[in-house]
Amino acid sequence: MPPHCDTKDGPLVKTAKRALEVGNVNLVLPWAPVEAEDEIKEAFEITLKVRRFSEEAQKLADNWFFETVVRLHRAGEGAPYTGLKPAGLDEGPIVPRAEKALEENSLKRVIDFLKKTIEEVLTEKFSHILHTKKHDENDVKVARKYINSMLDFMLFSHHLYLNIKAGGVQKKEAINKHKH
Repeated sequence: MPPHCDTKDGPLVKTAKRALEVGNVNLVLPWAPVEAEDEIKEAFEITLKVRRFSEEAQKLADNWFFETVVRLHRAGEGAPYTGLKPAGLDEGPIVPRAEKALEENSLKRVIDFLKKTIEEVLTEKFSHILHTKKHDENDVKVARKYINSMLDFMLFSHHLYLNIKAGGVQKKEAINKHKH
């Protein structure tokens, strides 16, 4: 997935900011596994205390809290923590559409975009197969191009199917431990 939950303008940091503003740690707890709740609660309490000292202390404490919840969220996904990413990173074409779908309570834009993308990619791969399909069987170089394009198409289709059926790219163990 493109950078999102680990960015300063992603949904997790936005939720963490709101939790600090209203003083409710429960807003951020669902983003991490149950095992991380105590650490998040402790970090939340420390952050609330430290942020009262000065504007600089607030910035430092808030950033530390954001890093803590993102780190624990990533651990719950079975993914490494690679730091808090800056705001404004390219999220790719689907994340904004998925967020808009949630706002509008409608999947139409997401489904239409994914159908179009899948159709374009499969059509391109299939056209390449057809272009190389008719060849002299003694021309090993051209036959190899055909075999490679055929395998690419089949494996791409297979992996796409498996990914759809698995519910995403997250590790199965992480999905069982941490659902959101």
